[in-house]
Amino acid sequence: MTTPLVSLQAPKDVNLDYIDRELHDIWQNYSGVGDGLAATRASTFSFLVYEPEATQPLLASLGFYTGPVDGIGGPRTTSAIKAAQKAYGLEVTGLSTPELLAKLRAEFEAKQAKGDIDLAELASIKQYSPDMEGAGMADAIASINPCRIVTLCPTTGEDEGVKAQVSAYCPVNKRSANSLICCEYITVTGVSEAFERVGGVISELMIPDLPKFIWWKAGIDEDYPLFQRLVSNCDRLIIDSSTFVQPEAELLKIGQLLNKDIPLIDLNWARLSPWQELTAEAFDPPERRSAIWEVDQVTIDYEKGNASQALMFLGWLASRLNWLPVEYGYEEGDYNITTVKLISPEGKHITAELAGVPIADWGEVLGDLISLKLTSTNLNADCCTVLCSETTGCMRMEAGGGAQSCRIQQVTSLADQSTETLLSQQLQRWGKDVLYQESMEITTQILNLIKN
Repeated sequence: MTTPLVSLQAPKDVNLDYIDRELHDIWQNYSGVGDGLAATRASTFSFLVYEPEATQPLLASLGFYTGPVDGIGGPRTTSAIKAAQKAYGLEVTGLSTPELLAKLRAEFEAKQAKGDIDLAELASIKQYSPDMEGAGMADAIASINPCRIVTLCPTTGEDEGVKAQVSAYCPVNKRSANSLICCEYITVTGVSEAFERVGGVISELMIPDLPKFIWWKAGIDEDYPLFQRLVSNCDRLIIDSSTFVQPEAELLKIGQLLNKDIPLIDLNWARLSPWQELTAEAFDPPERRSAIWEVDQVTIDYEKGNASQALMFLGWLASRLNWLPVEYGYEEGDYNITTVKLISPEGKHITAELAGVPIADWGEVLGDLISLKLTSTNLNADCCTVLCSETTGCMRMEAGGGAQSCRIQQVTSLADQSTETLLSQQLQRWGKDVLYQESMEITTQILNLIKN
C-alpha cells in the first residue's frame, strides 16, 4: 500500500547561501497539518546522495515522478520509469536505460523550447499519486527517522553556477506524540566545476554534530576535490559496486580508501551474506569442520557483466582460510573466465575459477552470484559443497560431475537484498565493518596481480 506524503514545502528555488534560513522558516512558521498535528523536523542524521544519473529529475520535470528529487531509486522511481517507457513505446522494464534517458532528454528539451514545462505547476503537487507502487526509499527513511537528505545532481553543459531547491515532506501515517515525522530535502544541481567552487558550502549543508552518511553513486575519483572534502567529513561512505563500469579498477580504488582508514561499506557486499552464511553452515557440523582445510578447488559462477560479487566472495573465503593469492589469469569469451591461484600457510595450492555466465534475463543487480562449488583434488575428502541461486539452479555445477558426493543447498530468494532495503539497514549503523575490510584486503591483493 502506498504511503502518501504531505508536503509542508513543495520544491522551492532558493539561493544556496540561504538554505538553512529557508528551512528554519519552514519549521518556525509551521503550525500543523490538519487535526492540529505538529511536525518534527530533521534531527537524527544527514544523508547526502551524489547522483550523476539524470533519469529521476527528468521524470519529475516531465510529470511522471512527483515529490522530492532525492536520487534514491525505489518503487516510486521504478513506477515512474515504467510509466515513461509505456508512454514512449519502449520496453517496459522499470530499469533506467540509455534509450530511456535519451528519450527523456529529447522530450524535456522539446517541451522546454515550446514553453510547455510548467515547473511551478509541477512543484505545487502536495502529495504522491495514490496509484504508485509502494513507498519510496526516502519515505521509508522519513518514517523511521526525521533526517536531512541532500542530493547533488551534476549536470553537463554550460557552467551557470549551482541551483538549489528545498522541500519538506511527511508520511501521513507515521505519528509520534501527535507529530508528523518529516524529512528535509535539499537538491543542488550544477556542473562539476560549479560544485568545486562551492564545495565548502555543500559540506555545511549537512547538520553539524549529527551523523553524516554519503552515498556516492559515481565512479571513485580521489582527485575530485568535492569527493575529498565530503569523504573527510563523513561518518560513513556508502557505495554499490554492482553499478561499477570497470569493477576491477574501482574495487582497487575501494581498497585504497580502506587502507586510509575511511569508514566505507559496499551495498553489494551485503548481498553476499546469504552465500557466506550457507558456506559457513556447510562446515559447521563437527564431522565436517576439518574438511574445510581440504578444499583446494573453488568455482564461482556469476551473472556476466560485473565480477565484483565473485571477487569479494573469493576475498572473503581466502581471508577466513589464510590463503595468499599468487597468480591471476583472465580469458574473455562466451564465459569470461578469471583464474586465481592461491596458496595456504601449509603450502597447499588452491585454484579458483570465476565464470561470468551470460544470462538472458538478469535482475536489477548486475553480477549476482549464480552458484559456487568448493571441492578438493583429494577424492577421499568430504568437503564438496555446492550452493545455488534459487532462481537459476546448479546446472553447470552438476554438469561438471566428479567422484565426490556433494552437499547441495539453495540460496533462498534475495528479494530482501534490494538496494532500498540494504540502504535502509546501513543508515541504522555507523563505524567500520572489520570483516569487509579483511576480505577486501585479499580482494585487493588478487587484483594487484593483474598484469597491465
